[in-house]
Amino acid sequence: MARNEEKAQSMLNRFVTMKESEKKKKPLQRRPYLASECRDLADADKWRHQITREISRKVAEIQNEGLGEHRLRDLNDEINKILREREMALGETDR
Repeated sequence: MARNEEKAQSMLNRFVTMKESEKKKKPLQRRPYLASECRDLADADKWRHQITREISRKVAEIQNEGLGEHRLRDLNDEINKILREREMALGETDR
């Protein structure tokens, strides 16, 4: 059986302790319903990136040829809603 010092240096043990310390740092935050409620610049930038990723994912899904018309229209409406939120609340002007 390995000594305690060897156990402490194992890669798995270091990984587990790193993950536990990350959990203790800060709980996950949810994006505010209205981005205008965000008052911290770092958080606003994080939410802007998240919105951009969400738009990209939905645009890629729209390009699927096998998608039904109802789903296509729903995705388009969702993208337009997100774009309006991004432009108004975060001051984004480029497309």
